Amino acid sequence: MVQYLICLVVGYFCGCISSGYFVGKLYHMDIRTQGSGNAGTTNVLRTLGKLPALITFVGDLAKAIIPIVVIRCLFDGELEYLLCLYCGFGVVLGHNFPFYLKFKGGKGIAVTSAVVMSAAHPIMIPIGIVIFATVVALTRYVSLGSLFVAWYIPANTLVFHRTDKAFVHMMVISLLFTLLAYVQHRQNIVRLIHGTENKIGAKKKEEKTDE
Repeated sequence: MVQYLICLVVGYFCGCISSGYFVGKLYHMDIRTQGSGNAGTTNVLRTLGKLPALITFVGDLAKAIIPIVVIRCLFDGELEYLLCLYCGFGVVLGHNFPFYLKFKGGKGIAVTSAVVMSAAHPIMIPIGIVIFATVVALTRYVSLGSLFVAWYIPANTLVFHRTDKAFVHMMVISLLFTLLAYVQHRQNIVRLIHGTENKIGAKKKEEKTDE
C-alpha cells in the first residue's frame, strides 16, 4: 500500500508541472486568463499558435511517460501495472489540479493519452489513435474523441489483465481515469447533448470547449 501511495504522490507532483502555464509565461501571459481559461494544449494553440502548443503537448506527454517508464524498468508483473496506474492517475490529478495554481489546470486528455502509451499494451496505441481520429473525422467534435480516449485504460485492463489476481483493484483505478475525464468534460457533454458544442472548422459558439 505504501508503494501505491508513493507512486500516486510522485505522479501528482510530476503532473503539477503545467507546461501550458509555463509556456504562457514565456509569452508574458497567464494562459488561464486567455481564451477558455484552460491550461491545456488546445487553449495554447488557439491563443499562442502551433509551436507553443507543440511544446505544451510534448511537455504534458513527458511528465506522464517518464515516471511510468521508470516504474516499468524497476518492477514487473502485476505490481508493475498497478504502480503504473497509480502513478498515471497521480499525474492526471496533478495536471488537472496543480496546487500552486489554485488547483486550476487542464482537462487531462493529453496526459491520459501519455499514460496509455507508456503503461498499456503496445497494440492499444494504434487502435486508440484510429478510434480517436475516426470519431473526430466523422463528427468533427474533438471533445467526443477525447471522451473515447478516456476508455482506453479500462479497455486495456479488461483485455490484457482480466486473469490477474489484482484485476478488480486494477479495474477500479482504471475506471477512475474515465470518471475524472467525464467530470472534467461535463460542460462539453452538456453542449454535445444540446448540439451546441463547437465543431472543428466551425465558428465558435462558446469559448470554454478546450481539452
